[in-house]
Amino acid sequence: MADLLSRATRILRDVFGYPDFRRDQADIVTHVAAGGDALVLMPTGGGKSLCYQVPALLREGVGIVVSPLIALMQDQVAALKEAGVRAEFLNSTLDWRAAQAVERRACAGELDLLYLAPERLLTERGLALLDQLSIALFAIDEAHCVSQWGHDFRQEYLQLAVLAERYPSVPRIALTATADAATRREIIERLHLRKARSFVQSFDRPNIRYRISGKDSPRRQLLRFIREEHAGECGIVYALSRKSVEETAQMLVENGIDALAYHAGFSAAEREARQTRFLEEDGVVVVATIAFGMGIDKADVRFVTHIDLPRSLEGYYQETGRAGRDGEPAEAWMVYGLADVVQQRRFIEQSEASETHRRVANAKLDAMLGLCETVRCRRQYVLEYFGEASAPCGNCDNCLEPPAQFDGTEAAQKLLSCIYRCEQASGFAFGTQHIIAVLRGERTDKVIERGHERLSTFGIGADRDESQWRAVLRQLLTMRLVAVDHEHWNVLRLTDTSREVLTGARRLILRQEQARKATKKAGRKPESRRRKEADSRSPTAAASSQEESVFEALREWRRGIAREHGVPAYTVLHDSSLREIASRRPQSIESLADVSGIGATKLARYGQAIIAVVRE
Repeated sequence: MADLLSRATRILRDVFGYPDFRRDQADIVTHVAAGGDALVLMPTGGGKSLCYQVPALLREGVGIVVSPLIALMQDQVAALKEAGVRAEFLNSTLDWRAAQAVERRACAGELDLLYLAPERLLTERGLALLDQLSIALFAIDEAHCVSQWGHDFRQEYLQLAVLAERYPSVPRIALTATADAATRREIIERLHLRKARSFVQSFDRPNIRYRISGKDSPRRQLLRFIREEHAGECGIVYALSRKSVEETAQMLVENGIDALAYHAGFSAAEREARQTRFLEEDGVVVVATIAFGMGIDKADVRFVTHIDLPRSLEGYYQETGRAGRDGEPAEAWMVYGLADVVQQRRFIEQSEASETHRRVANAKLDAMLGLCETVRCRRQYVLEYFGEASAPCGNCDNCLEPPAQFDGTEAAQKLLSCIYRCEQASGFAFGTQHIIAVLRGERTDKVIERGHERLSTFGIGADRDESQWRAVLRQLLTMRLVAVDHEHWNVLRLTDTSREVLTGARRLILRQEQARKATKKAGRKPESRRRKEADSRSPTAAASSQEESVFEALREWRRGIAREHGVPAYTVLHDSSLREIASRRPQSIESLADVSGIGATKLARYGQAIIAVVRE
């Protein structure tokens, strides 16, 4: 085993340019290289791909990688080729001649790694190809896709158990960044990995800061966030509908942000072109539905934002994990409101799924809402959901600026009473706008027409503005103390547990929403802007400016290489490597060889050019 580790470390350094394995990587690599099966749970950016790429290079034959998305295959193959590894993929982007050429190379033993989509692998032709190969290992990436309760379920993944039956002597490694304990059990069972060794790392991504706030003109909030804190930086904005995606992207473009829309309504060619721009260019913001992102390996995404509520914590964690893959500071920013809660509940209740599936979906939504409304550390909440104990992080919005809380029992009693009185008086229920109007004592046409200005609850909530009452209602919906009747125009109804609050048997501590007018006052500058302003006045500002100039020159050089090779810029060198070069400014090939991420192939291919850029 010591000899195996020595050979693995040599490959890591010579091919990939990294001096040492990260936590657990060495154990995983040697275990799989020695012929063992493995289940690997590792956070995004933790180095999962090396856990099967290095063993594939250590073992005889070709490593077969099962990958769910074309983008994931193309990115990883491009990066491997840049590192001098013989890698190819087989997917629908290849015509039959190109596909045949890849198959011939695989059969001739000329490939180290071959990427396949599960649906292609499972065809008669795909399995016949595998039968002809000397196979080093099977790597099943994004293994959570096997879970029928998951957010990225792929029907084809259920059939991958055939690999264990058909090729019992070939080691298999299943990898994912998103799997709670139940999903891990599902992966083991469905992929026949009962004898596999499990490697479960922390779910924590300490470089990502979580921030969640209430909606108040979400597009304006988004624009302010990007302009003030991430101007010129790469990011992803997730929205629920195609219409929202297109309108948000247009708004950003009109306000000077380099933004693109992406959703499944575009043609395959258009989606590929937009994805290529995002991957190959710096500072592009993509506004997308969840159709975008899975498998995207762009390292320098500085922020991921949600302007609509995700359906589950698994989905939220997977999507926010696309930020900061390079380990540098990044942000997960989200706004959500009462309409999000109502809409997501309606999606579940009106779906044609089984009762069991709807129950699971509701439980997952409850957990997501719990994250939004918690006054505890956000990171601690996320980690506990995945079964991991943690202390408060000191870096999320709740830790940095602890939210105000109040005894919301009386406010809840007023709102619940108003819902009850309005329905009793008219014989039918009413929606949010009307209930809040009655509470606040607003004599709208509808209030007067229904005679609700004569109710005992009319005006009893005048001490709170509309946004504050919406926040109270949002929390009561989250706690299922109020329900929305989607079959009758989204009207509000009491639930079986409402009585506990109305009678005072249950006390409620709620999150305090600030009055809307308070948000318009000039506040503190965003931390990133304060930090930048402080940096510009520091004694090291001149040195930092010089380093930034070298970094930008290196990025420009990298853009040219990427265009020449037709690959994403980060497959040439990651930003972290460029920053290390800019900081150290090596003047020789020997000193450049010590930079993380530069293996022997890249050193020979680009070394002199990089030295020239630094010297200039």
